[in-house]
Formats: sequence, C-alpha cells, structure tokens
Amino acid sequence: MFQRHFFSALAGLTLLAGAAAPATAQGSRSLDTIRARGELVCGTSPDLPGFAFLNEKGEFAGLYIDFCKALGAAILGDAKKVRYVPTTYANRLTALQSGEIDLLSSNTTWTMPREASLGLQFTGVLFYDGQGFLVSKKLGVKTPRDLDGASVCVQPGTTTEKNLADYFRANGMKLNPVIIESVEEIRNALTAGRCDAFTVGTSTLAAFREGLGGRKDEYVVLPDLISKEPLGPVVRKGDERFFDVVRWTQNAMILAEEFGIDSGNVEARMKDTQPDVQRLLGTTDDFGAMLGLKRDWAVQVIRQVGNLREVWDRHVAPMGLPRGRNALYTEGGLNYAPPIR
Repeated sequence: MFQRHFFSALAGLTLLAGAAAPATAQGSRSLDTIRARGELVCGTSPDLPGFAFLNEKGEFAGLYIDFCKALGAAILGDAKKVRYVPTTYANRLTALQSGEIDLLSSNTTWTMPREASLGLQFTGVLFYDGQGFLVSKKLGVKTPRDLDGASVCVQPGTTTEKNLADYFRANGMKLNPVIIESVEEIRNALTAGRCDAFTVGTSTLAAFREGLGGRKDEYVVLPDLISKEPLGPVVRKGDERFFDVVRWTQNAMILAEEFGIDSGNVEARMKDTQPDVQRLLGTTDDFGAMLGLKRDWAVQVIRQVGNLREVWDRHVAPMGLPRGRNALYTEGGLNYAPPIR
C-alpha cells in the first residue's frame, strides 16, 4: 500500500515538474511568413510629423515607424527590413484584418469593441494620448466649452467622431461637425475659416500644427482633454507568439531606458553584472528562445533603434510636446514594463 502511494505521489511530482519546466517557443504563422518574406509589413500613417510621416528624403520616420524598425531588428536582425504601407483612418483596420499588413503601428485607440468584435488585439500602449482641440488664437477660445455652436473638423470612422458628439451632447452644446477624412483638406478648411476648430488626439494635433509651417503660431492646442486615447500597436488575434514578440519588444525598449541602456552604451553594458540587465541582453539566459527569437534580440533592438527615450527625443521632443504621462513610472509617467525573469 505504502509503495503504491509512494509511486503515485512520485508520478504526480514528475507531472508537476514537467508542467513547471521552461516553455519552448510555439509556432507562429506571422513570424514564419515574415521570415520567409524577408521583411515585416507595417501599416502606418504617412502624414503625422513626429509619429509617422514621410520626411524630406521621402522616407518614413517617427515614433510609430521606429517601433516597426525595432520589430524588424528583433525578428530579422535588421531594422531596415521593414516595408511600410500607408493607411487611412477608414482602411487601417480592414488592412490588418485582411492580412495586407502584419501589424498596425499608427494613431489607433485601444477600445473594447476593436478587440471584442473585430478579431484584433492591442499589444500595449505606445503613446498615452487624449482628445483635444486646435483653434485659431484670434477666436479667443480658452476651453472646449467655449465652442458651443462651433464648426468642428473631424475625421470619419474614428473614436474621435463619437467622443466629439458625446462631449457636446453631455454639455448641452450645439455642434456643427465638418466631416473630412484627408488631413490636407482639413488643413485647408481650418486656415480658410470653414472650421472653427479641429479635434483629434493631442499627438496628431501637435503634428498637424507643425504641418501649418509659417502659420502654426496662429493656432493653439487647448489644454483640456475630453477623452482617454491609449494608442498602441495592433495585431490579429490567434497568433499568440507574434503577439508576445510585439509586446515584449516594446517592454524591452522601456526596460532599456529604465536600466540606462542605450544605443551608445549597449556593447559596454553586455559586461554588466546586474541580473536584470544580463537577462534583458541575453548574456546569462536565453529568454529569446521563449519568443522564437535569437538570444540577442533585445540587443539588436537597442543597438539599431534605441531605448524608448531615444526614440522620443529623436522624433517627439522637437515638436515641443512634454513627455508627461509618457515618461517612465519612476519619473511620474505611466510607462512600466514587467520584468524579464
């Protein structure tokens, strides 16, 4: 009897030990496709200075673009192996659903319906935003409540459009929406006086204002926000391994900033004796294998693209946007990455 119970218990412990053993990387249709293709296909915006736009050289640049480059470095070992597909507010989600793009890295708000009913999944928050208003200084508007009866430019098919209607209705204000999809057309409508204001996330408003060139000082972004707009990369549901890679690439960039590791010192930090640093850089443990990536995947991301602060300073800071809630949690912001261990 004792022998039987002993061996039963031993078998149970063996099963538990097997369950607790380190997991190996599962297969990923998306990763297999990207590797066979030799490039990551990233859907993004072409007209958001600082975030995703075509620069004077005709190259895509910005915060969202650098994140795609980071994924290219993590998956393929080369940040240049990314193809960018310009998307609009109207077609961006269908382009992802159809498989035209591997992921969407743009000004896309994380909402429940987009995850619960569209077969899509947000991997994290790349930019903590909120919806605001850009107005001409000569109107003398100080807060959104001063816009009662105003004509407001807004893009169709966005959370922005619904937020705008909700805000005016909740405050008993009259709204005259001017529905325009093209950013260039909105710019023309605003400067021509057809719209009293333009509403969208403050990141887009800052980029839009930069695009006004010599006239940008005639306009101001109101300080009040009317919504929460967590913006982040989006992938299709059903490929957990690819989801993990996208999420942990962002986490690696956050952790690198937290540990003071950047593109300029990553080589020297490979000799660091701090366990958290060693695990991130793969010098003591191969956590990359769990993601189906090479051991030095995070090193490639940091070396070729940089940490989160480097990306911010490269693209967003020059526009005068304070980091605020997009800073690390240690600096009063919301960026907080789980540990690699």
